[in-house]
Amino acid sequence: MLIEAFDLPSDELVCRLVEIASERGAHPFVELRSSRVLRSLYRSAGDEMFRAVGQIEKARMEKMDAYIGVRGSDNLSELSDVPVEKLDALQKEWWKPVHLEVRVPKTKWVVLRYPNASMAQAAKKSTEAFEDFYFDVCTADYAKMARDQEPLVKRMAAAEQIRLVAPGTDLSFSTKDIPVIPCAGDRNIPDGEVFTAPVRESVNGVIRFNTPSLHQGFVFEGIELEFRDGKIVRAECNDSERLNQVFDSDEGARYCGEWSIGCNNHVRQPMLDTLFDEKIGGSIHMAMGNAYDEADNGNRSSLHWDLVLIQTPDFGGGEIWFDGELVRKDGWFLPEDLQGLNDGLP
Repeated sequence: MLIEAFDLPSDELVCRLVEIASERGAHPFVELRSSRVLRSLYRSAGDEMFRAVGQIEKARMEKMDAYIGVRGSDNLSELSDVPVEKLDALQKEWWKPVHLEVRVPKTKWVVLRYPNASMAQAAKKSTEAFEDFYFDVCTADYAKMARDQEPLVKRMAAAEQIRLVAPGTDLSFSTKDIPVIPCAGDRNIPDGEVFTAPVRESVNGVIRFNTPSLHQGFVFEGIELEFRDGKIVRAECNDSERLNQVFDSDEGARYCGEWSIGCNNHVRQPMLDTLFDEKIGGSIHMAMGNAYDEADNGNRSSLHWDLVLIQTPDFGGGEIWFDGELVRKDGWFLPEDLQGLNDGLP
């Protein structure tokens, strides 16, 4: 088992994980990482070094049966001054071969955040209030969530044409023959989504994501994408040049690799953390770039970037249509068999 910890305020949690893993017969390996050290590494490294580190860590990951990632962050903008071309090389040569190609499809894994004052600030909460929120969200009733997701999985699997409508958004695509995967506490913590992927060339229309996204140390806001036959043909935001640099990192970065419905109703407001924001009850998200093996539309990229659209009334509302049937309006599921997913909504 590989235990990878980023920017934790103490070693106590890692020590306990090592002890528990050992008690259960695992052989724990530990990697302690610092974002400040990684910033210096990323800024100074060339493609050859990224490639070498990626090869070494991929070989290690291939030996692992399980992975625990615990991620803290004292400064959400630590990587903001790393050149984009360096971050592209990081994604291509290090992150993709280690995590997208090995860790995600081939190990038993879980990833979670470590609550701290920096996260509380991003969530616009006091540290104490955020800790209460964090544990409420992370310890949701996942058994109930899994049961409530079952009819949604059936409906998504049966649907062929999806339409998303919201202010600035009218997007349509097919999900025919793409598997549908429920997520209820067995991978990410917090959890709460049901995902699939659009047929690669079927996405057409415009979508405006109303949730800021922290990517590569920069906060992107007001992202608007126009698709034609699956490909992003127009991308605009508060820094359109930087946004297009991300989507030009490789051919697959301009195609969508995932579409998902968020259904953790303990999460109501975005907080610049995709692990939380993509689970918001009443939201959807789309990932630009690489598709997951479980719901594969064939798209390959070093990028997998989840962008969130919240469709509750406070964020402008919106609709989800399956084959011409209105399934969710303004964050509320309408069909009788999906009412369990509305539990906890205000």
